[in-house]
Amino acid sequence: MALLFLYGPPGVGKSTVGAQAAQALALPFVDLDTVIETEAGLSIPQIFAQHGEAEFRARERQALQHVIQRYQGTRGAVVALGGGALLDPANRQAAEAAGPVLVLTADLETLAQRLAQAPGQRPLAQDQEALAQLVARRAAHYASFPRKLDVTHLTLPQTVWEALIAWGAFRLNGMGAGYDVRVVPHGLAYLDRFLSARSEWGPARALVTDANVHQYHVRYVLPKLTHPPGQVSVQVLQPGEVSKSLAVAADLWSAWALAGLDRYSPVVALGGGVVGDVTGFAAATYLRGVPWFNLPTSLLAMVDAAIGGKTGIDLPVGKNLVGAFHAPRGVLVDPETLRTLPTEEWRYGAAEVLKHGLIGDERLLQRLEGGLRGLQEHTDEIVRRAIGVKVRVVNQDPYERTGLRAQLNAGHTVGHAIEAALAYRFPHGAAVAIGLVVEAALAANLGLSPADWPSTVAAWARGLGLPTHIPRRVDWPAFRAALQHDKKRRHGHVTFALPVRVGHVEVGVRVPEAILQKTFEVWHA
Repeated sequence: MALLFLYGPPGVGKSTVGAQAAQALALPFVDLDTVIETEAGLSIPQIFAQHGEAEFRARERQALQHVIQRYQGTRGAVVALGGGALLDPANRQAAEAAGPVLVLTADLETLAQRLAQAPGQRPLAQDQEALAQLVARRAAHYASFPRKLDVTHLTLPQTVWEALIAWGAFRLNGMGAGYDVRVVPHGLAYLDRFLSARSEWGPARALVTDANVHQYHVRYVLPKLTHPPGQVSVQVLQPGEVSKSLAVAADLWSAWALAGLDRYSPVVALGGGVVGDVTGFAAATYLRGVPWFNLPTSLLAMVDAAIGGKTGIDLPVGKNLVGAFHAPRGVLVDPETLRTLPTEEWRYGAAEVLKHGLIGDERLLQRLEGGLRGLQEHTDEIVRRAIGVKVRVVNQDPYERTGLRAQLNAGHTVGHAIEAALAYRFPHGAAVAIGLVVEAALAANLGLSPADWPSTVAAWARGLGLPTHIPRRVDWPAFRAALQHDKKRRHGHVTFALPVRVGHVEVGVRVPEAILQKTFEVWHA
């Protein structure tokens, strides 16, 4: 599943969009028509004029086969297909086996305007009447593809970004050489290809997971880690926040040393956010850094914890107080692994999805209006869109140096304080949901948002079955003390990233003590 295909009628912009999407992903760009012309030594109009459409289709079939073969075993490429390239069932089968196909569409007027800028280049659409007939003839064919994007009213940057979301293909930059994030249904079946295209394989390698994930997924993953042949050291952690500790990291270091891992031995994290955080931290510090891959299996990890290169462990006095920026070589997200999640884990992950919608994706929030059932019915799209928000933010500020990445802390200052006050025996996602509501209330009490804003955020949270009030057993002194250990303190002061409206988070906000306590009291269960 290495290739990313663009398809659609003539004039829809496949080549222009494809070239920019490839640049965003640091991948080669291939225009199939250009490949055909190069191999034939003739232009497309000349091939049609001299040999007819049947000969062109034969050359098209051969060119597609060559491209697929060329990029097997690599990170992939973006490929712009001719408007009829997949009318041949064999071509369609080959393309869909090699990667996702995104069909770009536009209204007839837009297509005609674009084609008028390059007359004579489309043998089957020489004028508007011929174009209209071609589009009508192929309408059912284009509609049969599951991934479609209407570009009529989108700018080029918007089209490129929506294409990346539709493919589930992203690139994180600014942290070392950069790395890929791919959302691939049944992606674990392609794990060996994903890993080998992005890392050397030494004779020793390691897999870290937890007891819950082990029973469902390790049987499928482990065989993929033995190709090429080698020994796999498997470490199974206790589920939950208890494993984000220095003791667990030390156990991983010892196990890897005994297994003979060297600086080129890949480490694979298979599990939720805790597994990814502690494995990434151990990988960052073992032999001063070894390559690692993240395979998130929980919704919370897929949309948040696995993206961004942050790794870390907890201390008794606070969460994530010890850590490192250590980017993985790649993140492979297989939404099918979510089928084994219990309902409460879906809810906790939904809190991070809600946060990302508030940061910057109204379509994501619209999907959440269907509640938990709506989320589960549109899981693939919601995962892709939520990841897209985080990727966009992290790429602007990989190391949190400009403050832009602090948007992702929305809900987390209050949320982490709740977790710490309850000795980390309260679910992270539930704490974040409460944090989003309370911090929306702080924004309203500071005059940054309308008075009804916290109620709006609370309604979204309740619709997902998430709590909205600080638990009664967290009293004000414990909450205030926990805030003082927040890792986002600046010059001794706690700062907040407050969601003030959809699409905007105000970062670095200092809240007066009186407003903080008043808000706590109102939203204390």
